[in-house]
Amino acid sequence: MNRRNALTSTALAGAAVLATTASSQGLAQSASGVASASGSTLERVRKSGVLRIAAIVGQAPYFNKDLLTGKWTGACMDMANDIGAKLGAKVGVVETTWGNQILDLQADKIDLAFAVNPTPERALVIDFASPILMHSFTAVTRKGFPKPATWEDLSKPTVRIAVDLGSTHELIARRYAPKANIVGFKNRDEAVLAVATGRADCNVVLAILALPMLKKNPALGEIAIPRPILTLPSNLGVRIDLDRRFRDFLSVWTDYNRSIGQTREWLLKGLAEINVTVADIPAEVQF
Repeated sequence: MNRRNALTSTALAGAAVLATTASSQGLAQSASGVASASGSTLERVRKSGVLRIAAIVGQAPYFNKDLLTGKWTGACMDMANDIGAKLGAKVGVVETTWGNQILDLQADKIDLAFAVNPTPERALVIDFASPILMHSFTAVTRKGFPKPATWEDLSKPTVRIAVDLGSTHELIARRYAPKANIVGFKNRDEAVLAVATGRADCNVVLAILALPMLKKNPALGEIAIPRPILTLPSNLGVRIDLDRRFRDFLSVWTDYNRSIGQTREWLLKGLAEINVTVADIPAEVQF
């Protein structure tokens, strides 16, 4: 009886191993089948000859759109054209917003999103290539407001900080100036207007966005980079893909162009389109 039980147990264990192996192989084949059916991003771009990118109106130096001709320019357009040329594809522009470009990636409306700040939450739904640049957070002040040297200088109940709701600007302001009177606005333009009209003392914003703000709004004061200097990477965003070649290609592309100074040249060119010169850029701002 013991011998029969032992044989039965062995047989059942063997069957379980076979079933587990078959199940794992089935899942792998299923995943492979899904990837084959949809095709990888790299394969789609090469086959169609079109690289679909997200572009956002009025977001210099990244994107500029001539409303009369419909032509797009800006640093990210130059980057997209360079990427497209290396893939043998032309660039197809899909007009969107900063918030919607993540959804557009998931919905397969675009292949590539520029200037995406990586967060753990976003990493669950999209993938990231290497950073294009590292941003510094700044405070753009109203005229007459003392230039803050540290975040502690801003963390006072008497200081009114304007931020665009739901942004990394708001996150940084609330974390590093928790005692300040932080006022949220629907978008960055409204936050800037509050500072320009004296309803707020400063706007916490990334340096690359602060430079054109100051150029366009003479009613604003100056740009300050409070200590400690806080930075945030800005990456290329892509769909999660079993075939990682597209993401890996973009990582090599960004690392290469950043290391030889080409990325800086594209950004300076984008800033020059809105009359921001090298002399306007504080020495602490690096990209």
